[in-house]
Amino acid sequence: MTRPEIVIDRSSPVPLYFQVAEQFAAAIQRGELAPGDRLDSELQLADRLGLSRPTVRQAIQHLVDKGLIARRRGVGTQVVRAEVRRAVELTSLHDDLARAGRQPSTSVLELATVDCPAKVAAALGVDVGSPVQHLRRLRFADGEPLAVMQNWLPLDPVRLTLDALQARGLYAILRAAGLRVRGAHQRIGARAATAAEAQMLGERRGAPLLTMTRTAYDDQGRHLEHGEHIYRASRYALEVTVAER
Repeated sequence: MTRPEIVIDRSSPVPLYFQVAEQFAAAIQRGELAPGDRLDSELQLADRLGLSRPTVRQAIQHLVDKGLIARRRGVGTQVVRAEVRRAVELTSLHDDLARAGRQPSTSVLELATVDCPAKVAAALGVDVGSPVQHLRRLRFADGEPLAVMQNWLPLDPVRLTLDALQARGLYAILRAAGLRVRGAHQRIGARAATAAEAQMLGERRGAPLLTMTRTAYDDQGRHLEHGEHIYRASRYALEVTVAER
């Protein structure tokens, strides 16, 4: 049984349960705790850390809610997997998962030519009702649903195919066609899952979702694609590095 070092700072304004949970989460992220590893019982952790059982129980529940560990009858508390952490950069989820050592896969839910809706027409710089390509995909990481992604693209210069979308990420397809994604306008938010979204993602209705809307451009300033994506907040996080101006 692996026991990462947990340091408690009682003078910190950060709640004790959160200090414990975040240090366990960090150990999972860096691979010190691997999927399948068992944690000490609440009583053992409380004794080892000098904390009350309710505090330890709250820390464990926080990790369960984030999808990092699971309580299993007859087995105990086990690490499930590390959440996907993605830097806010101009990359595709498919490529990011592969670089992180995860196995990406895709179920294409829809691929069709549609009349461009008004909200998308403004982003793509086309007329409302003009024909565009619309795709809707369910992205998996190691066989577990992670995100539902909708994208709209002009008909030219790339016509998407089902085989290509199942094998590669969208940006890889664009690069293979000689297009270079050089910039994007991106907006990140959060909301609750609808019943249909929860069913697709293996979450409960009302579970928190991260949302991302992005319009990407090539090196000539042409609109390449507009995307609206939702991610499981229990399995996915966006990371940003900030600096003083």
